[in-house]
Amino acid sequence: MAIADLRREYKLTGLRRADLAADPLVQFRLWFDQAAAARTSGRLRKVFIGLYKSLLQISGVAPTEVNAMTLTTVDAQGKPSARIVLLKGVDERGFIFFTNYESRKGRELTANPNAALVFYWADQERQVCVAGAVKKIPREESEAYFKSRPRGSQLAAWTSHQSEAVGDREVLEARWRELDAQHQGREIPMPPYWGGYVLSPERMEFWQGRPSRLHDRFRYVREAAGGWRLERLSP
Repeated sequence: MAIADLRREYKLTGLRRADLAADPLVQFRLWFDQAAAARTSGRLRKVFIGLYKSLLQISGVAPTEVNAMTLTTVDAQGKPSARIVLLKGVDERGFIFFTNYESRKGRELTANPNAALVFYWADQERQVCVAGAVKKIPREESEAYFKSRPRGSQLAAWTSHQSEAVGDREVLEARWRELDAQHQGREIPMPPYWGGYVLSPERMEFWQGRPSRLHDRFRYVREAAGGWRLERLSP
């Protein structure tokens, strides 16, 4: 089958202005919870999640990471880069993620602290696009998150000089083993070049797939006074 022949019809539901919250961050949390099936609570939710993961393992299908997002940055020459990162928090400030500050994305955010995010939840036929300014979160907040990470991930933050060329995988694995041995029985500190960012949205767009490509699109734009302007966009 030719790539051009790949297509699907979107027909789950529609999106009306009346369906949307006044604050796009509130609306995002609602859609995120729906994508993550987070509305089922307590013990019953854990049972369903466990059953769902078991079925996926049996079928050989990996579970969808609903917090996966495309992060697009721009370097000092205006050339864009994009990659998938994981959302690790959302609050009144915006969208929080963590990385190596000396990586390509870190360097580009230093040169141009404006970025965009895209979330796509295929099973919901939904997309959320976000754009805004990015800044580092307080170091103590980054350290609290770093301590919550698995030990292997903590060691990897020290092992990898992210985005730099490396001879082969053995170089990385040898360095990881060396650091593992050095820190046996000891807490692993957060690297000084590692931490979190928050993207504060200035524009957010909610997209709901509809039949015949007549999708529903609504855009929130932050007003100078601090509120939000909501408008429907042509698909």
